[in-house]
Amino acid sequence: MRSSSSRRGTSHRRTPHTPRRTAAVALAGVAALIATAVQGGTAIAAPEKAPSAATKANPGSESVRLTPAQRAALIREADAGKAQTAKDLGLGAKEKLVVRDVLKDRDGTVHTRYERTYDGLPVLGGDLVVESTKTDATAAVVKATRAAIKPATTKTAVPAAKARQQALTAGEADEAKNADINREPRKVIWAAGGKPVVAYETVVGGFQHDGTPQELHVVTDATTGEKLFEWEAIETGTGNTVYSGTVDLTTTQSGSTYNLTDGARGNHKTYNLNRGTSGTGTLFSGPDDVWGNGTPSNLESAGADAHYGAALTWDYYKNVHGRSGIRGDGVGAYSRVHYGNNYVNAFWSDSCFCMTYGDGSGNANPLTSIDVAAHEMTHGLTSNTAGLNYSGESGGLNEATSDIFGSTVEFYANNSSDVGDYLIGEEININGDGTPLRYMDKPSKDGSSKDSWYSGIGSIDVHYSSGPANHFFYLLSEGSGTKTINGVTYNSSTSDGLPVTGIGRDKAEKIWFRALTTKFTSTTNYAGARTGTLAATGELYGTDSAEYKAVQHAWAGINVGTRPGDGGGGGTSFENTADVAIPDRGAAVTSSVTVSGRTGNAPSNLQVAVDIVHTYIGDLKVDLVAPDGTAYTLKGYGTGGSADNLSTTYTVNASSEVANGVWKLRVQDNAAVDTGYINSWKLTFP
Repeated sequence: MRSSSSRRGTSHRRTPHTPRRTAAVALAGVAALIATAVQGGTAIAAPEKAPSAATKANPGSESVRLTPAQRAALIREADAGKAQTAKDLGLGAKEKLVVRDVLKDRDGTVHTRYERTYDGLPVLGGDLVVESTKTDATAAVVKATRAAIKPATTKTAVPAAKARQQALTAGEADEAKNADINREPRKVIWAAGGKPVVAYETVVGGFQHDGTPQELHVVTDATTGEKLFEWEAIETGTGNTVYSGTVDLTTTQSGSTYNLTDGARGNHKTYNLNRGTSGTGTLFSGPDDVWGNGTPSNLESAGADAHYGAALTWDYYKNVHGRSGIRGDGVGAYSRVHYGNNYVNAFWSDSCFCMTYGDGSGNANPLTSIDVAAHEMTHGLTSNTAGLNYSGESGGLNEATSDIFGSTVEFYANNSSDVGDYLIGEEININGDGTPLRYMDKPSKDGSSKDSWYSGIGSIDVHYSSGPANHFFYLLSEGSGTKTINGVTYNSSTSDGLPVTGIGRDKAEKIWFRALTTKFTSTTNYAGARTGTLAATGELYGTDSAEYKAVQHAWAGINVGTRPGDGGGGGTSFENTADVAIPDRGAAVTSSVTVSGRTGNAPSNLQVAVDIVHTYIGDLKVDLVAPDGTAYTLKGYGTGGSADNLSTTYTVNASSEVANGVWKLRVQDNAAVDTGYINSWKLTFP
């Protein structure tokens, strides 16, 4: 079947499908809020009543739908003024800014994302976002690192060959195959780990254990030879691969031949790799404008599904968020299907600016569907905006972002053959018992993902550390408790057992998108994501809105930050707000609160809210000391990384302690140079 198009050489056709299923594996005062936030423990506290959010978004804070030409003009303008911007920000004489992305709000506010160089060297982890008003005043800045970019030296003491070998060794781990150097060691400044140092960045190619291409980045200290960091740039994923029935596709006609080129969406193309693992393969083409028959044996079927999913995702980002293409420049990525042999995965690659899909076990289940395409294309969006490092907590947020927008695109599609839901891979039956791959309402139901944040979550696989952010988004959208949506029943609980009332998916997706594109950086962790989403919510709905409180409640529901109010939930709080200086590498200091009027023992969920100002929280050991002298470690020395400040709420099982008496917060700085003080702390008895 064919239909005419308003664009010469382009056709919109319908593709006959029957629903199919595939198997897959794990998808491999606002300005004051915009600051790097850090947490060091389980963050929960008691709530006040969850709000009913009815506020309309501030139209001035919503993004303008920039055409590629308008965006290019803004980038040129930012590029012309980057030297003055660097001066205004107080950057050093050796630092320069490189414009990477720009967004504009309806009220004239511009958000410009920059990379940095130092003495001509790229600064990894030095990215920042500058928010400027229409009067050109700098209103706020979000930085990936607060540390001044002042490395002790830019001279290397370790030969590049050592970094090269270290990278190769890392690339050969975990049963990787054919590891080889993709990019020789280049000298950089590594700023994502705390104090900036001169380093080498080496990229290793080959294939990961499951056949996914490898693009492993390894960072080596160029003065000591220590491996500082590594991350995989190939971002993998899976999703709901129930195909979409008979759908409209936009294709291109050349003479008597049709091909899968979408001229209405940046010339997105869909290629057939025909079991290959490199190159682009062959562009799908044929004598008619009918593609596939809905069976895996017909190679066009998977191509049609990938093409359809890419078109839906393009339309979603353009119509809902005002972004024209992954980079915002109106240029389409491309899709490759039929990758490898029995390859049970899909992935995004920056190097090819493309999505790639395997055919699943037995080459019988192509991994092409609406939310797979959305998941993979969103990895590209994240790479071209926040650039969240694909490792640690930022890696979990990266994966969650793809799950979040994979889900919202599925809702946006409104396809009766693949209804929107908060289940990932619910139709692929990978477990053999009909259960989904992942659950956004309760991530731990998959057996590996985590429901809530905890201090070690950055050490697990990013596909599982994504769980808390997925859970946050579900809670913010729909709230806790049992409910049925589009025929699917959910039952989402919270880490503190207290309720969350949702504000609706439409508002939640706007908040996450604005935070991703204007507040998050390459090093954003869970605490930083809370700060960024609150800042975004404040801009959209106001800091005194029900939406703002709902975001606080939803984060507290996954152990990040506290509930709004003074303890909330009818609990009783005891607080000390007096500053106590923490000696640099000195003796422990304490701050006390006296608890009175309680009966019996303390609860099993005693909440300890800690606010410590310090320039390197990894130096600190923090204990709660009960009236009888028993110490409960809240944060161990060496944990928490190199970030500034500790502001979080811990939960302590203090049920063996008498409630009344003098409780102490004890803090000791165990290393030299960095300093700080106890700003305040609070005990809350729910």
